[in-house]
Amino acid sequence: MHTFRSPELSDRQWAVPLLAAEGCLGCEYNFDNIYLWSRAYPQKIARLGDRLLVQIQGKLGTSYLYPAGTGPLAPALAALGEDAAAHGVPLTLVCLTPQQRQRLEEDFPGRFSWQSDRDGWDYLYDVNRLADLGGKKLHAKRNHIHRFDEQFPDWSFEPITPDNVPECLELERAWSARRRLDEPEAGEESLSEETVAVIEALYQMQPLALEGGLIRAGGKPLAFSLGSLTTPECFDVHFEKADGAIQGAYAVINREMARMVRDRHPQVRWLNREDDLGLEGLRKAKLSYYPDLLLEKHTAREV
Repeated sequence: MHTFRSPELSDRQWAVPLLAAEGCLGCEYNFDNIYLWSRAYPQKIARLGDRLLVQIQGKLGTSYLYPAGTGPLAPALAALGEDAAAHGVPLTLVCLTPQQRQRLEEDFPGRFSWQSDRDGWDYLYDVNRLADLGGKKLHAKRNHIHRFDEQFPDWSFEPITPDNVPECLELERAWSARRRLDEPEAGEESLSEETVAVIEALYQMQPLALEGGLIRAGGKPLAFSLGSLTTPECFDVHFEKADGAIQGAYAVINREMARMVRDRHPQVRWLNREDDLGLEGLRKAKLSYYPDLLLEKHTAREV
């Protein structure tokens, strides 16, 4: 039986090519997400040939991602099934895209029952649309930015570097404190876990190939965003933090991040702003940008 272990930074070297070979746009197939959230949502990895195996301990108990990579799928599923049996549970695969579901149904007809996971659907946007904010639908976003421009005429956008990481950390702590007051239902534990992930991301930007930007006005940081490439055409926005009381702060960091990605990576078509976790406010905010693609996710349980 394969031994699963916690991901390490050094695993990025071999895991990223296998994830890229899968060609999946889903946020679960970005190594940085696997690594950064492995404490909050315990994830362990193993390698079987040219496939990456990921074990998750979450709300469904022991479950697994679709084995990313190339080569025969059957041996990878057999290894996952053996591990699931050792945990005394049926083999359960989570966050499956429609394409992955189709492959499983074609190769293993009748083996799995299926359930849609709407809370886990990813919101993907055309990078040019978020960078330019054209059209009637995004008129409100342009208005928010106009109000921000009026309030902070001296604002600027700069890349996140080791020099301004401490300011991003202070902004993260302030954001977390505000959310504890405004949204107590979010839970102390989940907020702490997110802060841990943000801190790790900021200090490990270079080895994780993370990129980010900071909005500054009056010398003070007001918003920042961090992300990384999932595939050559898809950039995943992992974290975005701003003071929600400042009109336009989120709209500005969203637009400037899209512009930075477009300038640095001309081949990128999609910005993946990840899922909404089933949170009503987050879902409303992500829908307000009119996603160009809602990436469906499904759960498969062996019958």
